[in-house]
Amino acid sequence: MSMLVIVLASASILTIAYWTYGPILVRLLRLDPKVQTPAFELRDDLDYAPLAPNELLSQHFSAIAAAGPIVGPILAGVMFGWLPALIWILVGSILIGGVHDFTSLVASIRHKARSIAEVVRDHMSRRAFMLFLSFVWLALVYIIVAFTDITAASFIGRQTLENGEAVTGAGIASSSLMYLILPLIMGVLLKYTRLSIGWATLVFLPLIGVSIWAGQYLPVDMTAILKTVIPTANDQLAHKTWDILLLAYCCIASVVPMWLLLQPRGHLGGYFLYVALAAGSIGLLFGGAQIEYPAFKGWTTPTGETLFPVLFITIACGACSGFHSLIASGTTSKQLRYETDAKLIGYGAMLLEAMVAIVSLSCVMILTKDATLLKNPQPNLIYAQGIGSLLEQFSEFVRRCGWTSFQLSSQLTVSFALMAFTTFVYDTLDVCTRLGRYIIQELTGWHDARGRWLGTLLTAGVPAFFVMQTIHGMDGKPAPLWRIFWALFGASNQLLAALTLLGVTVWLWRTRGEIWVLFVVGLPTVFMYTMSTWALGRMIFQYTQQLKGSAAPQQITMILLGISSLLLILALAMLAEAVIALTRRNDRAPRRDAPTQTAYAG
Repeated sequence: MSMLVIVLASASILTIAYWTYGPILVRLLRLDPKVQTPAFELRDDLDYAPLAPNELLSQHFSAIAAAGPIVGPILAGVMFGWLPALIWILVGSILIGGVHDFTSLVASIRHKARSIAEVVRDHMSRRAFMLFLSFVWLALVYIIVAFTDITAASFIGRQTLENGEAVTGAGIASSSLMYLILPLIMGVLLKYTRLSIGWATLVFLPLIGVSIWAGQYLPVDMTAILKTVIPTANDQLAHKTWDILLLAYCCIASVVPMWLLLQPRGHLGGYFLYVALAAGSIGLLFGGAQIEYPAFKGWTTPTGETLFPVLFITIACGACSGFHSLIASGTTSKQLRYETDAKLIGYGAMLLEAMVAIVSLSCVMILTKDATLLKNPQPNLIYAQGIGSLLEQFSEFVRRCGWTSFQLSSQLTVSFALMAFTTFVYDTLDVCTRLGRYIIQELTGWHDARGRWLGTLLTAGVPAFFVMQTIHGMDGKPAPLWRIFWALFGASNQLLAALTLLGVTVWLWRTRGEIWVLFVVGLPTVFMYTMSTWALGRMIFQYTQQLKGSAAPQQITMILLGISSLLLILALAMLAEAVIALTRRNDRAPRRDAPTQTAYAG
C-alpha cells in the first residue's frame, strides 16, 4: 500500500475535525471575541501581552510538540503495528487531546490566565491544589529523565548507513552545541541592537543548517575526551557524562533571562520544527514510499505488554498529553488576543501535532519486519533513518523529473533528522525545568532567589540521581534508562491529562450544569483515568515481582515502586476531591450566561 494514501487520508480527517468539531466546542464554551482577555486586561508587555494568532500558534506549537510525538508513535508502532497507533493518534487527538488542550486554555483565560492548578483550587479545595502541584512536579521529573537520557544516547556511537556513509553521535553533539550558541547570539543582538525578529530569523535559521553540516566535520567525541583523563573510559561513561551536562543546561536555562536563551531558542526551534515536518511530508508525498511493516502484530508483545493499556500511555504527545495543559495555562493564556483564537491555538495545534506523530509513525511503516533497526529499536535512530530514507526517495523523484544534478546526501539527511530530534527535546527540557522551579516556589512560598535556586536544583537534581543509576529489566539485564522511564512518563503524563480534564469537568459542571459537559469532557476524563491508573497498577505489580525474583541491584526498583505508588495515591486522592466538589451543594460558582460579561469565574 502507498504511504501517500494514509497520509492524505489522515490529513483530511484532521482538517475536517478542525472545521466541524472545533466550532462546536467554540459554541459550547460560548467563546466571544468581544470579551476582554487577560492579555489585554492585565497587560504589562512582560508576561501579559496580546499576540497575533499565527505568531502565538508557532510559539505554542514549538512548546508542546517536542520529542513526544516522535518517540511514542515509533515505540507503539513497533510493538503493536502501525494501524492501532494510527487509530489512537486520530481518535485521541480529535476527541480527547484536542478537547483537553482547548478546554484547559479556555479555563485559564476565564480565570485571569491562571494555571490549571489554581482552577482546581477555586473549584475543589486548597488540598486538591497541593495534590495537583505535587503530581505535576513528579511528572515533570519523569519527563526530564526520559528526554535527557534519550538525547544523550544520540551523542555517542556511530551509525553506518546502507550506502556506507557514517553519522557519528559526536557530530550530532557538536551540531547541538552550535545550535545552543546561536540563540544566545540572537538574543543579545535582538536586545541591544536594532535587528528585527524577521531579519534575525532569516540570518539564524540558515545557520542551523550550517551547524548540521559542520557537526560531522567538527565532532565533540566525549569518549575520547574522557580517555585523556580516565584511560578506561567507554561509551557508557560518556553517555552518563552527557546526561549530567544536559541537566546542567537545564539548570542554566531555568534561571537565565528568557530573552537571552528561551525566547530566541523557542523561536528558532518553532521554525525548525516546521521545516522538519515539511521535510517529512515532502518525502511522503513525492517519494513514493510503500508500507512494509505489519498493520497489526497482535494484542500482546513477546515481552508481555498488552495493547490495553500500554498503547494509550506509550503514545502521549500526538494523541493526548497532560503536559500541554501546563503550557496552555502557563504562558499561552497570557498572550491570547481574543477568546475565539483558542480554537486555532488550543485545538488546531493539537491536530497539527497529530500530523507530526503520523509522520513519525510513517518511519516505522516503511521498515520491513526483519529490519536491522528493529533488533534494538531506538526511536531517535528509526526517526532519523526514516526521514533520511524519505528524503532520499524524494531526491530520486526530483532527478527523474529532469533535475539530474539534485542530490541529498544520506549523511546530511540523517544528521538533519537527528538534529531535529534533539532540538525538540531542548524545547521540553528547559520548559519542564522552569515549570518545576515555579511549582517548588509555589509549594514553599519562596519566590526570591532562595526559592529560585532551590526549585532549580531540586527539579534537575532528582533526575541527576536517576541518570547515574543502572536500571535492570524484568530479565535482570541492564536496560536503557529512557526506555524504563518512558513508560513511567507516559503513565504519569496521561494521568496528568486525566486530572486536568477532571478539573475542567468540575469547573464546567459547577458553572454550567449542562449535560454536554459529561459527554464532551467527562467521558474523555473517564477513559484517560482508566488507562493511566491501569498502567500504573501494572507497573506497581511488575516492580513488586522484580523485587521478589531479581538478583540485580534492587534499590532503584524500590524507588520506582515507591514513586509509582505515590502517583497512584495522589490520583485517587484527587478523584475523591472531585467527587466531593461535584456533590457539594449550594455553592455553585457563578455562571457566565451573558456573552459580553467580563467575569472569568466561568
